[in-house]
Amino acid sequence: MGQTLSEPITKKKSACCRDSNYRVGSSCMQGWRIKMEDSHVHILSLPSDPCTAFFAVYDGHGGAAMAQHAGKHLHEYIIRRSEYKEGNIIGAMQQGFLELDKAMQNNAALRDEHAGTTVIALLIKDNILYSANAGDSRAVACINGRTVALSRDHKPTLKDERKRIEAAGGFVEYKRVNGNLALSRALGDFIFKRNDRKSPQEQIVTAFPEVQQFIIDEDWEFVVLACDGIWDVMTSEEVVQFIRTRLAHPKLGDGEASNCTIHPEEICEELLNCCLAPDALMGTGCDNMTVILVCFLHGKPCSRLILHCQNPPPSI
Repeated sequence: MGQTLSEPITKKKSACCRDSNYRVGSSCMQGWRIKMEDSHVHILSLPSDPCTAFFAVYDGHGGAAMAQHAGKHLHEYIIRRSEYKEGNIIGAMQQGFLELDKAMQNNAALRDEHAGTTVIALLIKDNILYSANAGDSRAVACINGRTVALSRDHKPTLKDERKRIEAAGGFVEYKRVNGNLALSRALGDFIFKRNDRKSPQEQIVTAFPEVQQFIIDEDWEFVVLACDGIWDVMTSEEVVQFIRTRLAHPKLGDGEASNCTIHPEEICEELLNCCLAPDALMGTGCDNMTVILVCFLHGKPCSRLILHCQNPPPSI
């Protein structure tokens, strides 16, 4: 556990955006940590590909520089790849991660930072959601009331992760890489990327993401992206139920269009409050916390999503 304050900083930075397909909210909170190291981004329409949306959470460790830099530039590296132009989105995301990581390693202001950042990034194009993950931040979807994992947490204790770590000259101790890092993939952390006999994908800690793709249909209600400060406290199912209950019973409107009373940023704030530890001795609930909630409208009024969330999940 990192250093903690005597009292948590509970002031939140929240935002929202929307179009005919999405209503998006986000919130982040420093909490008990002595500084805020997270970053996040939600882009409904990428400038060079207007029909594509991009959402990402970056959980920095050892400092905020890597997370902030990645938050500004990762999507740019992805969409300018030749693979992207050829329609190979998975390849573009994989190579975009590696290219950004290499650029940061060659950046005089960043290469000597003993820091890194996890990434969970979702790119949505042509009704296909691409989920790229490096580290232990996570994305889950609620599809017709059911929780669906969109990513896998990269922990050093996983069989395939441990195998790569040891093959590159590292070891796993106390469930950490070289007894130090609690995750096995990240941007940055260049001290773990110095094996000249191994490719970037084969380093002790690699920036190479695991990418999955999912077809979106009208049963998709929402997706949530968050750092491990959330997932250490609540399970994926608990977070989905927390959000779905609040979407099904939204607060009364405040003067905006009567057919839409969904305020996802407020639900994000409630989730942060729920996960915050009452004291710094708890361990869990003491980390920085960042969450993005993406509600799917499918070009229809918000009221349809509210009604959809009021229906119980179908029995198995």
